[in-house]
Amino acid sequence: MLDGGDDLDRYATGSLRELRHLALPARRQIARRVGQTRNGFGMAEQENSHTATLPDYNIYANRSCPPAPLANQSRVRFAIATALLLCLLPPASAVVTTQYSAAGMTFAGTICLDAATGAVLSENKADWPGHPASVTKLMTFLLVMEDIRDKKTSLGARVIIGPEPSREIGSRIGLVPKENFSVEELLFALMLHSANDAAVALAVHREGTVAAFVARMNKRAAELGMTRSRFVTPNGMTQGRGPHDDSTARDLGKLCVMLCKMPEALRFTGSKSYTFRRPLKPLDLTNHNHLLTLYPGCDGLKTGWTVAASASIATTAREGDRRVIAIVLGCDSPGGSKAAQRLRDKLAADLMTEGLAKLATLPAPAPKPTAGPATTPVAPKKVVIVKKEPGFWDWLSDLFSF
Repeated sequence: MLDGGDDLDRYATGSLRELRHLALPARRQIARRVGQTRNGFGMAEQENSHTATLPDYNIYANRSCPPAPLANQSRVRFAIATALLLCLLPPASAVVTTQYSAAGMTFAGTICLDAATGAVLSENKADWPGHPASVTKLMTFLLVMEDIRDKKTSLGARVIIGPEPSREIGSRIGLVPKENFSVEELLFALMLHSANDAAVALAVHREGTVAAFVARMNKRAAELGMTRSRFVTPNGMTQGRGPHDDSTARDLGKLCVMLCKMPEALRFTGSKSYTFRRPLKPLDLTNHNHLLTLYPGCDGLKTGWTVAASASIATTAREGDRRVIAIVLGCDSPGGSKAAQRLRDKLAADLMTEGLAKLATLPAPAPKPTAGPATTPVAPKKVVIVKKEPGFWDWLSDLFSF
């Protein structure tokens, strides 16, 4: 039979296991406030100290508080303190609302699509125009990936940097004329670091001039049915009074459906980090899409923000055989740019969660019939009746027939 202290010790450990579903900073906060240690570690941290630290707006964990037993021992006080802190700590799903209030949030449009069919799962003002900012780079990305697919270039092809990329401002990797990098390296800089100079370098590499590449962007947009989109840059920069790149949530969804059909494209958009190896000064690039870490199954695609365009995102996630695409265009907040970006992420995550849940209720598509070996139809044989030539006895028989 266990004494009361052992029971309480078991209870305290069980209570702390609840903490492992919370972000590590929250667990550390509880361990510090309780002030109890075991083997030199705060118990909450010791329980799962290897968990990667995530931003404090994790939107998935939501734990309830177990009741605490009553006793006059230090272990009981530890258990009660832990339980009370769990009750008082806001669930992680509400931290975004607490830190970045959705009050006053606006957006140009949203849409969620089935990536396999392009079917709309939900939409809100999906045809309203907005400036996609760096989400524009997805069209640049698509054109380069299609050229690689069609053997017009390759990932290993060298791109000699001209004067145009060095004039770009905003997010950039500092390309200098006469440097040369592979197409693959520039694509990682484009997708992870959102490098404006890399977009221009790829545009010039593929079409000779930025203007020619932008014309090709608009031609491809028309082919995809993006009827309300107009591109003026390969990178989405909104300098001066414009004109700026214009699109809608629905049009950007069509672009992403095409990209999601290319597994190699998702290798770039789903990478969380990459080392851009320039001579003597390598750059460690980190993907701007926080949902790659926060949302299970997310592997793309692109974020964007400028003062004129506000915050946008095109993202995708897979669950089993199902994949959805979520677009949030032009999200803004009175709380400023950081609040707008985090609320944009939260909205996109909610759209993907709802979309995957909706797909789960739909019947699975019927399997395609397996094609058997090809057979050549055989024409029916004609029956040929050979007419017998009359002989002597036939002639004689006819002679005496009356």
